Amino acid sequence: MTPRIRYFATALLILFSTAGFAQTAAPLQAAASPAAAAAPVEHAPMPGKQDYRLGPGDAIGVQVYQSPDLSVDARVSESGVISYPLVGSLQLGGLTIAEAEKKIADALRTGGFVKIPQVNIVLRQVRGNQVAVLGQVSRPGRFPIETTNTRVSDMLAAAGGTTPTGDDVLILTGQRDGKPFRKVIDIPALFLNAKSDEDIPVAAGDTLYVNKAPVFYIYGEAQKPGPYRIERGMTVMQALAQGGGPTARGSQNRLRIHRRDATGKVVEAVPQLTDLVRPEDVIYVRESIF
Repeated sequence: MTPRIRYFATALLILFSTAGFAQTAAPLQAAASPAAAAAPVEHAPMPGKQDYRLGPGDAIGVQVYQSPDLSVDARVSESGVISYPLVGSLQLGGLTIAEAEKKIADALRTGGFVKIPQVNIVLRQVRGNQVAVLGQVSRPGRFPIETTNTRVSDMLAAAGGTTPTGDDVLILTGQRDGKPFRKVIDIPALFLNAKSDEDIPVAAGDTLYVNKAPVFYIYGEAQKPGPYRIERGMTVMQALAQGGGPTARGSQNRLRIHRRDATGKVVEAVPQLTDLVRPEDVIYVRESIF
């Protein structure tokens, strides 16, 4: 064999040997680290996961590292209990996610099922700790209480705030200490004051309701007759301005106002321009006598 032929034969032998080593090295490397292959899947944490407390109806996924038979989906019952393999019933209602993970891990360790259990809980659906925000808000519906210190302003913001036809107050109803609870809350004060005493924490099952804002009506010789929202402290003069003022034939000195008295009867009166407007007032702009 000539030196040239011997050189090419040696080069081909090295090439095939390197390719074979690369093909066998990949499975060997994967087999050498089974822990990395069996590592639990990471899930994006939900907002307020550390503070959120499980409630009835919540759907959770329980994952135990390197124990796929113990990874299950469960729903918290009305009594706050889930049924878990080998352990049985576990009371998780009212616990945070971290506390529930520890409780399941302790039960597996105490029962001798897993020596060093690593438990991860994924909150799949929130049903238990919710507050209903209804009425004149941008996005009415039910919203989860994501932290233990969630307040009225947080829930109102989650619903997108009030609509232009919404009232300046909201009604909070629910239960406190097992008794019915009802509170009327001034909405602007929640945001204008640095620390509002009315921005109280909400509880599971609460309902926030925003009614329609009170209105008054103006007709007759007004530029823009119709219904209008009553602003705080609105006077008859301001109400007349809302309606565009009197027409060329009308007079602001010839106003009549129709409102209900204490008995519910509609009475007519001659208002002063500085009088306050009341809900459901009807202002009539009469023609000028000249």
